[in-house]
Amino acid sequence: MNPDDRREAIVSAALAVMVRQGIAATTVRDVAAQMGSSSGLIHHYFASMDDLLAAAFERAAGQDLQESLEAMSEGRDPVERLALFLGSYSRADEDWAVQLWLDAWAEAARRPSLQRTSLRLNEAWQARLADVIREGVRDGSMTCDDPDAASWRLLSLLDGLALQTVAHPRSITRDQAESWSRGLAERELGLPPGRLAGRLLADRTSARP
Repeated sequence: MNPDDRREAIVSAALAVMVRQGIAATTVRDVAAQMGSSSGLIHHYFASMDDLLAAAFERAAGQDLQESLEAMSEGRDPVERLALFLGSYSRADEDWAVQLWLDAWAEAARRPSLQRTSLRLNEAWQARLADVIREGVRDGSMTCDDPDAASWRLLSLLDGLALQTVAHPRSITRDQAESWSRGLAERELGLPPGRLAGRLLADRTSARP
């Protein structure tokens, strides 16, 4: 392998271990075992375990962000883009993805590289959501005095509900979480009740072969 491919292989191995046993429990020795190599190889490419964990987390979370942005780009107007954002917010799509974010937040205070990475990605989601709200305010489809604050409130709700659906699935189902998220977004942005659900359903129907 050339150095770039070797580095990517190390990141992939670290991500596999992180998903399997959690960020806090992932060690250099675990990653080396996953690769079938030595710990010295890991240290050659990464100055610290924090840097490696941050790179692996960015691989997964960055892909989630890109997929969400691509889904939103298909929207024909701000309301539809918001509906697509809520429908594609991937932290709630799979339990392992939600758990990875929860692990990253829990470890961020002790791992500066991981903290910087998770913050940057979180801010990227917030910025795109705020942009969509501003678009909606400009075209008159939404009402909002502070799009930045509104986007943080919506993201906090989405993340909190995602946590609950993973930690306490008997208490809150994914369908309930999606419905509550849309309802809060509609109230937050002055949209008629059911508007976001209707736009998302219409989009899914039009996308069928």
